[in-house]
Amino acid sequence: MTALTLPDIAAQDIHTNLPLEWVGMCNIALPVHFAGDTLRASADAGVSLDDGTSRGIHMSRLYLALESFESEPLSVPLLHTVLERFLDSHRGLSASAYLNLRFELLLKRPALISPLAGWKSYPVSLAAHLKDKVFHVELKVGLKYSSTCPCSAALSRQLIQQQFLNDFGNRSLSHEAVLSWLGNTQGIVATPHSQRSTATLNIRLKPEVCELPITELIDQAESALGTAVQTAVKRADEQAFALANGQNLMFCEDAARRLHITLQHLNWLTGFNLRVEHAESLHAHDAVAQSQWRW
Repeated sequence: MTALTLPDIAAQDIHTNLPLEWVGMCNIALPVHFAGDTLRASADAGVSLDDGTSRGIHMSRLYLALESFESEPLSVPLLHTVLERFLDSHRGLSASAYLNLRFELLLKRPALISPLAGWKSYPVSLAAHLKDKVFHVELKVGLKYSSTCPCSAALSRQLIQQQFLNDFGNRSLSHEAVLSWLGNTQGIVATPHSQRSTATLNIRLKPEVCELPITELIDQAESALGTAVQTAVKRADEQAFALANGQNLMFCEDAARRLHITLQHLNWLTGFNLRVEHAESLHAHDAVAQSQWRW
């Protein structure tokens, strides 16, 4: 008995000529190896369908090409290799290949003063594109920080000044009395408001970059802001964090400018865009600022 050949409907031509920009799969679960850890990632893999008369692409070939992430560390050359495999498996059909990866990077961060430390999660995404041998990678990272409103701080200081005049305007001052006044809520009658804030950084890497500078990008951004959210803390750390907030008063515009200047000095990127969001504690809406350079 003659064995029947399995039908390949996708290989059949159709009676039209309409190329498609992107065809593929989204939310593919796979592991990635980065900085010695295995992370759970989600991938979008696709190619263009430039042969407008073809019924479709070979999605299983894209899926199999992703197996490289199981055994090789995540790097820019690996992304390039996977995209080349996408195109090699679709010769005559596709001229462009795309790959997006999303995962959470866990970094252990020390407390400000005490020996405590804890884990923080940073959302990371990578977008790689290959067309006509032109290859580029975009790296996006999100991070959280605290922002204390400069206007609220100034208004609080004025209220404290007024309370000082009320309490000491017609009295002789003593060191002990002023010290006691500064240490209680009858003297410090107001405090500025702070909010948990988010920065999203999207950068385009230089073609010659091999290692993904994810941790360095996070470190540089948190250093520029000065008030990255903390993990495990003692009272000394909380006090140090209060001091950091007081010395780094920020509108959303200030935070965006700090990050813009920092990113401009990184020698492994060719451009970026960024967005900061301050989840207002005064208002029911958020304050947002965006900036970009060579994007």
